[in-house]
Amino acid sequence: MNLPNKLTILRLVFIPFYVFFVMTDFFSFTSHVALVIFLLASFTDTLDGIIARKYGLVTDFGKFADPLADKILVVAGMVCFVALGRLPVWVCIIILAREFAVSGFRLVVASKGTVIAASYWGKFKTGFQMAMICLMTFDMQRLVTEHGWSPVVWNVYHIVTIVIMYIALALTLISMVDYFYKNRAGFSTDK
Repeated sequence: MNLPNKLTILRLVFIPFYVFFVMTDFFSFTSHVALVIFLLASFTDTLDGIIARKYGLVTDFGKFADPLADKILVVAGMVCFVALGRLPVWVCIIILAREFAVSGFRLVVASKGTVIAASYWGKFKTGFQMAMICLMTFDMQRLVTEHGWSPVVWNVYHIVTIVIMYIALALTLISMVDYFYKNRAGFSTDK
């Protein structure tokens, strides 16, 4: 197993620890630990892609496991945030529906021997989803309450988080439409 694939496996290993620290409240900096774990997991995603392309270490396992690990990380975060009341369930459903639809379509097209590269819209979508998850992971409300910070800090943080969430949601829908439009030939019933 090469280094990029090991980094992908490491990202999968990080996920239960991330979920544990997001969902628990053992100490005041639990959300800090969760955020660090999420950032490390995200870094492994960037790093494995760079190494795989630079050194020609792209494998079938990596093509399958890398996007799967990313989706599991994002889904795990969003499900936690729905449970914690930080993310509306309808936003989670739309984002998950997009991921299932695009992943399913990719499998159908791949069975015909075609590999579809990620578009810029998809990359922007991923970037904003990751930013949304970082903001929702960090429990600013607890810091404001425990340390007596001004409620203005929480209000600004909350507004920024909501704006990023809606941008991520819009990019999720735009990237899906763009993906299906550019690859509409994949809907052909011909083999």
